[in-house]
Amino acid sequence: MSIMSKNDITKITHADGVRLSEEEQAVVILDQSLLPNTTEFRKLTEPQQMYEAIHKLQVRGAPAIGICAAYCMYVLAARRGPCKDFARHLQEDGEYLISSRPTAVNLPWAVKRVIGAAMAAGAEDADETAQAEIIEVMKREAIAIHEEDIEMCRAISEYGLSLVKDGDGILTHCNAGPLATSRYGTALGPILLGKEKGVELKVFADETRPLLQGARLTTYELHNAGVDVTHVTVDPNESSGTALITLEVSDTGVQTS
Repeated sequence: MSIMSKNDITKITHADGVRLSEEEQAVVILDQSLLPNTTEFRKLTEPQQMYEAIHKLQVRGAPAIGICAAYCMYVLAARRGPCKDFARHLQEDGEYLISSRPTAVNLPWAVKRVIGAAMAAGAEDADETAQAEIIEVMKREAIAIHEEDIEMCRAISEYGLSLVKDGDGILTHCNAGPLATSRYGTALGPILLGKEKGVELKVFADETRPLLQGARLTTYELHNAGVDVTHVTVDPNESSGTALITLEVSDTGVQTS
């Protein structure tokens, strides 16, 4: 295994798979559907692009979807600018985004939170000057959603790392790393934070069908961070976890989603 500096690891743990563009007129996402063979960032500026990014799993993982949706709500309002029926447009934008993946709980939560902030600031009867100020309120709310997720992921990572020790083996399922969240991830967070702190863990990444998040995303993130990871594939009728437990190679099970 190659020796990596903390700066190298940080390129993975602190990668922004979803972010607001520098000019604040687009949402930038890392297209997860193309990984690991192609690394491509997409700029989302139009409602249909945003819908498809979520619907086609170009952005996936509940926290990442919520962050993306929050920024999308701001960008749509900012690009439209002050207008007649401002509040109605916000509601229509929100309903359209939510319909892209109704089962993703963070999606309606984030959309409604940003709309709620706009309504609390007086969006229903705001004039053009007030609308411009409300659009800034929406941006601050979207940034707050992003920053809160970063803090939560760091806290989860710190606590999870306290439960394992150097040399432990960990079984993961699906993908819940930085790609699916903000920084570090949730279930992968302790592993990646451990790598930063010099705690070496052996990871067995099992599969999730039919999109193969274990192979395409979990092993991709962990390998790029220098973590000792083995991708586990077994007969479709036998679970990867069962196989590992039978072989007694996994000390700790981490359920991710």
